[in-house]
Amino acid sequence: MDRREFLKRIGTLSAAGLALSAAPWLEGCTPEGQATIRGGKVRFGIIGPGSRGQYHMRNLAAVPQAEIVALCDDYPPNLEAAGRLAPAAKRYDDYRQLLDDPQVDAVIIATPLHLHCRMTLDALAAGKHVLCEKAMAYTMEDCRTMYQAGRRSGRIFFVGQQRLFDPKYIKVMDSVRKGEFGPVVNVRNYWFRNNDWRRSVPSPDLERRINWRLYRAYSRGLMTELACHQLQNGTWALGMLPVQVMGAGGYVYWKDGREVFDSVSTIYTFPNGVNMTFESVISNKHFGMGEQILCKEATIDLAGGRYYSETPRPRSGIRQLVGEIEQGIFSNSVFAGTSWAAESGSSDPGVAVMPGAEGDGSLEMLEAFCHAILTGKQPPHVLEEAYYGAVFCLLGDEALLRNEILTLPDELRIDYL
Repeated sequence: MDRREFLKRIGTLSAAGLALSAAPWLEGCTPEGQATIRGGKVRFGIIGPGSRGQYHMRNLAAVPQAEIVALCDDYPPNLEAAGRLAPAAKRYDDYRQLLDDPQVDAVIIATPLHLHCRMTLDALAAGKHVLCEKAMAYTMEDCRTMYQAGRRSGRIFFVGQQRLFDPKYIKVMDSVRKGEFGPVVNVRNYWFRNNDWRRSVPSPDLERRINWRLYRAYSRGLMTELACHQLQNGTWALGMLPVQVMGAGGYVYWKDGREVFDSVSTIYTFPNGVNMTFESVISNKHFGMGEQILCKEATIDLAGGRYYSETPRPRSGIRQLVGEIEQGIFSNSVFAGTSWAAESGSSDPGVAVMPGAEGDGSLEMLEAFCHAILTGKQPPHVLEEAYYGAVFCLLGDEALLRNEILTLPDELRIDYL
């Protein structure tokens, strides 16, 4: 596809014309659908209003159908900070007391990973609608238990995979699923940081409570905290599940007593042979966070929000370099006596997926959650996507720990795709 055709094709892609086949969970969440719930209110209780919980609270303030009526945290500083965002909300230090509150319609669970399953099951049993933060649960078996409970409960159940609601991602996946840019040949994901991933601790006895992400009893580390977002990209783009995962993890730099790896690399393989990678290190941040879908005719940079044509760049520069090598201009270099020259990447500046678009889908996710509650309809596929997003990051963590190629056990498969 030449660049002119590429630009023409990009121009035909309209956010208003997206097919629901790319995001069936948005069914009914059109402006017309939103009008049907105007005037309704969902009364929220926030369980675990730490940094992520407070982020949700700020977004809920922009949702007309949402009202925060209760807060729960057993760490007083978090409860105090959250109380400043919702001063009229009741405060609890035991989540079961919040679940007993008849004024609470729905809960957002933003607690450490190992608590997700028990709290979600209790909330569903109490008749509350649930939005539980990602990853879904600490074990694959817990994910299955939560999924089954959600299906049986008759309540609305979301997991915080906000990319499913990000307009930029939906637009890209619509194009990819329609074959606009040829077949998908690879999916790349990485998330790099350069810090110790620790939070300051006012007292040594609070170390594990505050830095729970670093300890295996509470966390599965980089795979559940970061990979669970990005691994969804392959399944979403390809419309199929990976058949195996392999990888390696280690303590490369932060050898400070933590119990989760500070460096991980995984490869997921799909039935058609396409590989998807996830890498993360937290001792170098140069490349930051990236998510790329590589198609035969275009590359999509999800994180950067741009499309790039795969039309080869002019090779005159490479031919010139080869000629200079052959003439001996680089006789003192490693090129001397060879005809090799490095291929450089595309010089295409790319085209914005959705110019001016902001946000990460979190606000849209909360709007969709409220819509589902007020209409009484669990959106199709949203829970299944979250289930597999969690299960495959957990399977990847198992592959790292065991240093084996692993497949998903049949008993953990659900009827999807």
